[in-house]
Amino acid sequence: MKDVLRSTAMAFLMFSVIPMPRVEWKKENMRYMLCCLPLVGAVIAGALYVWMLLSRELGFGRELYAAGMTLLPVLLSGGIHLDGFCDTADALSSHAAPERKREILKDSHTGAFAILYAAGWFTAYFALCTEIELCGRAALFLGVLQVFSRALGAFASVVLPGSGQPGLLAAFRDAAEKKAAWLLGIWLAACTAGLCALSLPGGIAAALIAAGCFFGLRRMAAREFGGMSGDLAGYIITLSQLLMLLGYVFAERMAEVWF
Repeated sequence: MKDVLRSTAMAFLMFSVIPMPRVEWKKENMRYMLCCLPLVGAVIAGALYVWMLLSRELGFGRELYAAGMTLLPVLLSGGIHLDGFCDTADALSSHAAPERKREILKDSHTGAFAILYAAGWFTAYFALCTEIELCGRAALFLGVLQVFSRALGAFASVVLPGSGQPGLLAAFRDAAEKKAAWLLGIWLAACTAGLCALSLPGGIAAALIAAGCFFGLRRMAAREFGGMSGDLAGYIITLSQLLMLLGYVFAERMAEVWF
């Protein structure tokens, strides 16, 4: 039990700005760290629901509501997943050999393509959030997407072959409990069930998109980078959030028109 609590604290310390007691950085304390990553999403989901209640109580317009739904996850996560998304965008846009792409991932400088991809992500996510009703069901759906995307990123980090390069993800993978993939699979199944309960068409769309993201990442990681890395985990978390939200909006609109 203590290992789980320490791993939870480490997950929040590493992947969010939410205060937690300091935990010693050692292998034993990282056994369940990736399994606890979805819990960070659960806390962010709670914050999104509170923002929805506040927006409805104070009569905020859709634009201000959408801005909060877009920015809160990024701010509470410290932008760590968005950083991986931007680094990966820079590397992919270089069209270089895998070795050079891995070097770009490690480069601390922000390239032009990273800025363009980030601007596009924020614009698209905000626009989609303006299409979401200011109600509890929609806010919960967006909240579960925060959990789902992190479970997806952690699952990919555990099951996909690594690049063999030293780094944080390599340390987390080495320390991870052998049953981590099964535990993360339970997270994914629970999130899928939750999304379908909130919106059947939206949940089905999100699940299909998540599966597509996973298999697309598997191919891209092996072909473009020689294996999985922490930046690629951030990339899939950030990208899948946007694409699953897009699927939800389209599925809801199509259901309204056709049924």
